[in-house]
Amino acid sequence: MPKAPKKKFSTASDPTGSKVAAEKHLNSVFKFNTNLGQHILKNPLVAQGIVDKANIKPSDIVLEVGPGTGNLTVRILEQAKKVVAVEMDPRMAAELTKRVHGTPQQKKLDILLGDFMKTELPYFDVCISNTPYQISSPLVFKLLNQPRPPRVSILMFQREFALRLLARPGDSLYCRLSANVQMWANVTHIMKVGKNNFRPPPQVESSVVRIEIKTPRPNIDFNEWDGLLRIVFVRKNKTIAAGFKSNNVIEILEKNYKTFLATQNSDNNNDSMAIDSQSEYTEIVKKKIDQVLTQTEFSDKRASKLDQTDFLKLLYAFHQVGIHFA
Repeated sequence: MPKAPKKKFSTASDPTGSKVAAEKHLNSVFKFNTNLGQHILKNPLVAQGIVDKANIKPSDIVLEVGPGTGNLTVRILEQAKKVVAVEMDPRMAAELTKRVHGTPQQKKLDILLGDFMKTELPYFDVCISNTPYQISSPLVFKLLNQPRPPRVSILMFQREFALRLLARPGDSLYCRLSANVQMWANVTHIMKVGKNNFRPPPQVESSVVRIEIKTPRPNIDFNEWDGLLRIVFVRKNKTIAAGFKSNNVIEILEKNYKTFLATQNSDNNNDSMAIDSQSEYTEIVKKKIDQVLTQTEFSDKRASKLDQTDFLKLLYAFHQVGIHFA
């Protein structure tokens, strides 16, 4: 009895229906783990639109986060010099490997298996991602903090998260994320993507944004900037003064002030500035906070209404009295 011919599965679009067969194959092989954000983009027009918006050059190395079965990857490979794909699920990595096996693109694909947030990234020019929603914020900040950040990032996010990236002072969604990202990068909205463009469909709508790092980068310390924003945005609709009355905040600023004094004393070879009691530190820090908030006239302002210039003014004023946030 002759052996039945083996079926080949492909996600390429063709009139024979092999794409449909491939999708049935994936559905039978994989139980997509939505806890890991596995919502595969299935609309080829949306996938091509995302890749086109990246304006990839033939010399570019592209980082893709969460490639899944490769619907974006194969399109990126057609335009880029190389694709570095970071994938957490070994099953997906294996499927992507099979998909490019024996093609000219095979040598251009490098798959890094593991958690993106724990992965040491090589150099790359562009980032493209159908982002697992639970790592949206950490992913953005990891990209911003790269020693050589990407020229452009085209990232898919949950719609509300994308709108937070774009929100301006006074908008209901304006928050620490908005102020932080907009200090370091220019963010623009690219397109809306409905839930039915994914398999399986997520419970929320999505949006694609473009993030372009500012050049030159602002001449401030990232951790300092973020440290200030963490305090003022704890309750963004409360007054700035209210945020600095927290015992935890005062404790952190006391510690930083002690470090500042120790550095000053060391630089001046002078121990005369030492303060004996903890209560003295507390009172000094409280007075300096009041001094800064009075000087800047931000005491009764709310973080939700302030812009980058306002926060920079506040940060500079605190530095002038020896208070730091990192």
